Amino acid sequence: MGADYDYFDHDADIGVVGRGASLEQAFEAAAAAMFAIMADPAAVRPAATVRIEFDETDPELALVTWLNRLLAEARTRGLALSRFRLHRDGGRWSGEADGQPWHAGIVPGTEVKGATLTGLRVGRVGHDVEARCVVDV
Repeated sequence: MGADYDYFDHDADIGVVGRGASLEQAFEAAAAAMFAIMADPAAVRPAATVRIEFDETDPELALVTWLNRLLAEARTRGLALSRFRLHRDGGRWSGEADGQPWHAGIVPGTEVKGATLTGLRVGRVGHDVEARCVVDV
């Protein structure tokens, strides 16, 4: 199976779910789910690349760190992001995300303020890896 994403219900916020054949693919899909809340990924071109590196041995905390670092970089640089790549070597994570500056052709969706520890779970579901958490909107 390739990476894909979905959402789950939460009272005031939105739950994101990333799935993939590997932990990295599930995290990439979770990032795609989170940024799709803010903008239609089809409208975002790969004009700029953001690089993220961090150390974390706990996969659940790594998911929240990955998502929040992406949000911080996107905000700082004024970017909408839509394509994600992540690599892990033990507890060292390095990733990239492609996107472009916000402009009139990218219709803003709901702003995501941050990824939270609520509903946080990373693990195998059947043959795939699933990474999920609630994002604050």
